[in-house]
Amino acid sequence: MKWPSTLAIQAAHYRQLQDHLFLGDGLEAAAILICRRTSIERTRYISLNVIPVPHSECVRTETRVTWPGELIEQAISQGESQEAVIFLVHSHPMGTPEFSQMDDRSDQETMNALFNAFGDVHGSAIMLPSGETIARTYDAQLTHEAVALVTVAENEIDLWWHPSTGSRRGERQPMAFSSHMTRDLTALTATLIGVSGTGSIMGEQLARAGFGRIVAIDFDRIETKNLNRILNSTTADAESNELKVQVFSRAVASHRSDCQVVAIEESVCTRNAVEAAACGDIIFCCVDSYEARMVADRIASAFLIPLIDVGVSIPTHSAPGQPAAITDVCARVDYIHPGGSTLSDRGVYTPERLAAEALMVSDPDSYRDQLEAGYFRGTIEEAPAVISLNMTAASIAFNEFVARTFPFRQECNAPYAQTRFSMADYSLILSEEDDFDRSENPILGRGSQPPLLNLPQLG
Repeated sequence: MKWPSTLAIQAAHYRQLQDHLFLGDGLEAAAILICRRTSIERTRYISLNVIPVPHSECVRTETRVTWPGELIEQAISQGESQEAVIFLVHSHPMGTPEFSQMDDRSDQETMNALFNAFGDVHGSAIMLPSGETIARTYDAQLTHEAVALVTVAENEIDLWWHPSTGSRRGERQPMAFSSHMTRDLTALTATLIGVSGTGSIMGEQLARAGFGRIVAIDFDRIETKNLNRILNSTTADAESNELKVQVFSRAVASHRSDCQVVAIEESVCTRNAVEAAACGDIIFCCVDSYEARMVADRIASAFLIPLIDVGVSIPTHSAPGQPAAITDVCARVDYIHPGGSTLSDRGVYTPERLAAEALMVSDPDSYRDQLEAGYFRGTIEEAPAVISLNMTAASIAFNEFVARTFPFRQECNAPYAQTRFSMADYSLILSEEDDFDRSENPILGRGSQPPLLNLPQLG
């Protein structure tokens, strides 16, 4: 299965394009999108900036827009300094979902000017009144190739496939949980970070729901003490100390011959794992460590990939001379969209927690014990029987993805940026994006620029 090329547009840039390209007068308009290209295994174009072409400087009709070359020179000046890719974007107010012969001729002329200046790939795109966007790239020989997928993630996750891919495009949004949703998921790649207690359940949902490819990342191995909460694990796996990602891969192969599992037998905190994770269309993070969450958070920002992070805990308390008692049984699900608040902004991890965790790494045995004890705060439990809690958390997380990609809620998705669920009193606490203060995000749209994720240890 070939990795599809993707144009990922920041939500703020997308809104800027949409507002500029559609004035309501039925005439075409134009803009320039400056993008960063990252080519690991999957080519991804990441939006950096929008240059609106002033309407007053254009000749605009219902089927054509022409504009002066000075704006191209401005785009070249910006793009060349950032080794960027320039996409020329215009509207099709009549709703025609394909490039016209006039578009082809115009592109040929303009691409020549771009390639004479710099670069070995540039592109063009059209936006329809519905917001659907179709893109293609050109090489220096002026041969064009479809950008398979254009994506924008904010309260909803919008996915637009190029007509040449044969995937759904321009139709009514499939009904959530239907076979049509399954059909759409076969064209997508999910990144799954952590394939243990919660992660194995999340992976089971991803595979059976229909994802065509799953990048599974986990360095750890099956042990007897975690057989009670890792789906598809067996006594034989524990005895042979089998890798969790291999157990997951075999399980998927037993019921999904059309699903490719890319098993990464490493921590997500390695360069190879980061590059593999960046190939996903959506990231599910099901880990115990703060460092792994921090890396997942940065991958999402750098490559403009939506992230769903899951956490569970069972706080305990005790009085002098009394056994420990459960205070609460909690699940947390965060939906992070590129350009919004990060897990760091939300306090899911902090510099202090990262530093404390780093100290524990110097004593691996102690660190492993701390991870195992992570379910129960305040007491150590070697083999916590938490599969029901993990299943609840994983289900909330997967349904959050469905709600944003195949909307089914009776209200908008905005209030569900973070969901906290208490099983002790069955209370639900919802937080929306505006409830969190956003700090400046220097990783946003960085792609694979060195140092990767702005972390020197990744080279």
